Amino acid sequence: MPGQIDAAASRQTDAAASEVTTAEAVRSVAAAHASAAEDERRLSAPVVQAITQAGLARLFVPDGFGGGHGRFADLLHQVSTIAEGCASAGWCASLFASHPRMAAFLPPEGRRDLWGDGPDVLISAGVVPGGTVTRCGPGWELGGEWGFVSGVDHADWVLVSGWEPGTTERRLRFFAVPRDECGVRDTWFTTGMRGTGSKTVVLDGVAVPAHRSFAQQDVLAGAPDPDPPFLRVPFRLVNGLTMIAPALGAVRGALHRWTEWVAGKTEMSMGRVVQARDKATVQAALARSATAVDAAELLMGRIARIADSGREVTPGDVARSHRDYAVVAEYLVEAVERLYRVSGARAQMLGGPVERAWRDVHAATAHAALQFDTNTAVYAGHVLRAAARAEPVDRRDHDNRA
Repeated sequence: MPGQIDAAASRQTDAAASEVTTAEAVRSVAAAHASAAEDERRLSAPVVQAITQAGLARLFVPDGFGGGHGRFADLLHQVSTIAEGCASAGWCASLFASHPRMAAFLPPEGRRDLWGDGPDVLISAGVVPGGTVTRCGPGWELGGEWGFVSGVDHADWVLVSGWEPGTTERRLRFFAVPRDECGVRDTWFTTGMRGTGSKTVVLDGVAVPAHRSFAQQDVLAGAPDPDPPFLRVPFRLVNGLTMIAPALGAVRGALHRWTEWVAGKTEMSMGRVVQARDKATVQAALARSATAVDAAELLMGRIARIADSGREVTPGDVARSHRDYAVVAEYLVEAVERLYRVSGARAQMLGGPVERAWRDVHAATAHAALQFDTNTAVYAGHVLRAAARAEPVDRRDHDNRA
């Protein structure tokens, strides 16, 4: 078996995968197959089965199709827990949970195409516009390539985005395509998040009926009543959770493994053997990194509470979420970097306590949606424009209330 997986443990988790019902159980299955995910650059089938059995794919499926009546607090907890065992598994679980919330903006007939036989449908997505879109009667015809489609090897459907033709202003649309109508080109050769299998989807003159398409603007605005509360939440408030939750779990898992490892580590210093745990640099790294993880959880938890509250989401809520995603991304990178730098050469070896998390967290937080300057400018611009107009600034922009 690839990597360093213990064969007996892997067989045991394979047999148990169909009985997985909790994120903690998925974490165990994902951890057992983490080396295989690295080597094969995609998740193993038992991991995908465990994610599905635990209900991630149905979390945000609409009412009437067996959906999980999803809460964003559940998304944050479950995804970050799975990512403790394997960041790539957490990333794919996060997307398999989040993409149905986008697909729910399909017309009723489109929803039936996806979920008419049950809610546990795995949806991958190419959210960066690619390929070409042309009108084909009342529907569309798609051709070309869409990159970075995570988990596509295991998907049932793929959402791809493209610019709507024949309009004076650029309007982005999403199109739902059955996986068996997609070609896949293996382009995923990366330093981190190797197991996500984020390959390139190729379409060659694929016809998409009108009922399998929806406008990006509908997703951004959120659905009106009486749709489920999770569909009414503006996309820009919660999109960052999808990417931050796996990174949070990866750092939390690395911190746990590193703490156990460094507690028994010895080093040579001035000709004598010393305990690494007694060094001030090690103690400081532990305290600072643990605090960064706690702060990240608190800030992400606040966004989830706002999204789950049912109250009206304000422009200030959205602006502050952008700030928090960017700041938390920096917290997590600094936390894993700190652990890596105080651990010596052994931490850099493959299979060390933090080396994979170091690669995965850097890869995850490099996502365009988490860039610091862009996101903090959204928040600062909102607050400063209000101040310049002599409007009262919402105190929630500056305090910890949800």
